[in-house]
Amino acid sequence: MSNLFFASALLPDGWAEDVLVTVDERGRIVSATPGAACPADAERFAGAAVAGIANLHSHAHQRAIAGMGESSGEGSDSFWSWREVMYRALDRMEPEDFEAVAAQLYVETLKAGFTAIAEFHYLHHDRDGRPYADPAEMSHRAVAAARTAGLPITLLPVLYNASGFGGTPPTAGQRRFIHDGAGFARLTESLRGAYGESSDVRLGIAPHSLRAVTDELLTETVAANPQGPIHIHIAEQRREVEDCLAFRSSRPVEHLLDTQPVDGRWCLIHATHMTGAEVAGVAASGAVTGLCLTTEANLGDGFFAAESYMAQGGRWGIGSDSHISVSPVEELRWLEYGARLTSERRTVLAGGPRRSTARRLVEDAQAGGAQATGFEAGRIAAGLRADIVVLDTDHPLLAARKGDALLDGWIFAGNTPLVRDVVIAGRAIVRDRRHPREEEIADRFKKTLGRLLG
Repeated sequence: MSNLFFASALLPDGWAEDVLVTVDERGRIVSATPGAACPADAERFAGAAVAGIANLHSHAHQRAIAGMGESSGEGSDSFWSWREVMYRALDRMEPEDFEAVAAQLYVETLKAGFTAIAEFHYLHHDRDGRPYADPAEMSHRAVAAARTAGLPITLLPVLYNASGFGGTPPTAGQRRFIHDGAGFARLTESLRGAYGESSDVRLGIAPHSLRAVTDELLTETVAANPQGPIHIHIAEQRREVEDCLAFRSSRPVEHLLDTQPVDGRWCLIHATHMTGAEVAGVAASGAVTGLCLTTEANLGDGFFAAESYMAQGGRWGIGSDSHISVSPVEELRWLEYGARLTSERRTVLAGGPRRSTARRLVEDAQAGGAQATGFEAGRIAAGLRADIVVLDTDHPLLAARKGDALLDGWIFAGNTPLVRDVVIAGRAIVRDRRHPREEEIADRFKKTLGRLLG
């Protein structure tokens, strides 16, 4: 057992002061007691504690190319032109390069206030498209990077089999991603053997998208994986919707809901372009939508129907996706500001009168992230993981604020990082804004980028 003592903390019943959190040897909370005296053996935290938020959508390798796709091309640019830039940039990445990039990203992720990450991992094979001697080589590198940083990871190996609807053959730029059903089954079986009992790793699957996996292969793969999260890209761009309509005479979300057992195991990444009926269907299914606002804005994808979806009780979480930004603050702020810009109103997503907008956003993202990653977390409560973020209440941007006003300040008061400490499974990983291995990891990252991009 260990004791953590917080000057204030957001508990399920609301804000409390002098909170003693007792944690067992597995990193789970035994009790959270407000109004307590601080034991002599407790680790003290001066700021305001809130449960962490899971980052539910990551392509770690893309951190290496953040900002590279910002020069205009010959014609109109879109997701599809950016994708070709991304493919070319991956040609030189070796396993040790990927691990170095992922470790840097994961340290940034922790310091920003995320306390778990779902790695939607599709960079599987060698540069020529052939499997490594160990086909799970790159997956092991993702886990190694997460463990170096101290960040819990939900590993989502991606099934990528085609370049378009109807099983269109993959392009040369996709050669490092491709599996058939049998190869993917061997990969997932290997990963279950390696990490099935790990406390810091959760395993799921990620059929890449309806355009990259046929209906038959998707059904076969879902049936072969009856446990763990299922994440899928869907309805991110209008062209994807148009191509699906041309091929099937149905829209992507409509088709998925009609043909798959979509429930609380599923996380629908982006789901940007939905009809009202699709919004209602996803909300009723219990699935989580994975919103990646900074990436969606960067790629010009469009804006999610947040107000309608949330009004119907839809579950959602946030991810940093391409990692042009690694910040829960920016993702949540974009969500609310996008809703304001499209509705021409304020506090659109607060969920009712006299409510803190930030608290509603933070609590929904905590719950959705925990569900989509499979980590039992998202609140400071007995039985859940002690994954906790401590806000710096001494910072001028949070001066004189109490309770929900601290969350509103964190999300809406400015761009200065306000996370001071991060606790993972009861152990302080970030203390006073510093990760103990950040210099070593950053140095390796810089050398790696010098070789890849120089």
